[in-house]
Amino acid sequence: MAKRKMTESQLANLKPNSFNNREIAKKAQKKSVEKRKENKTLAQLLEIALKLQNEETGEVNEIAMTNAIIKRAIKGDVSAYTVIRDTMGQKPTDKQEITGSVNIPPTTFKIQPVKGIDEL
Repeated sequence: MAKRKMTESQLANLKPNSFNNREIAKKAQKKSVEKRKENKTLAQLLEIALKLQNEETGEVNEIAMTNAIIKRAIKGDVSAYTVIRDTMGQKPTDKQEITGSVNIPPTTFKIQPVKGIDEL
């Protein structure tokens, strides 16, 4: 098949392509790094806040939060119980059942003899 040449009017209508994959990839990578740093900083701040004392109770925040969840679970809050169970590593595995049928048309193939098989 022969290649078609572009006419002069088609060439004149062409616009410069400003789409540059490398530049886009660099920008995406930079944003990804920024987001990871932001998430890491947030996690570090939460770690610090959990170790501080609660001004109302005088307890460490981590302990106060744990006590609050336990109290809610004792009162019958199922979501609080679920949080405790999952945090302790006793979360049941999610089971999914797939139903249906697969229709695979029968195929025929010819079995070829293997050379040297008689020697075994």
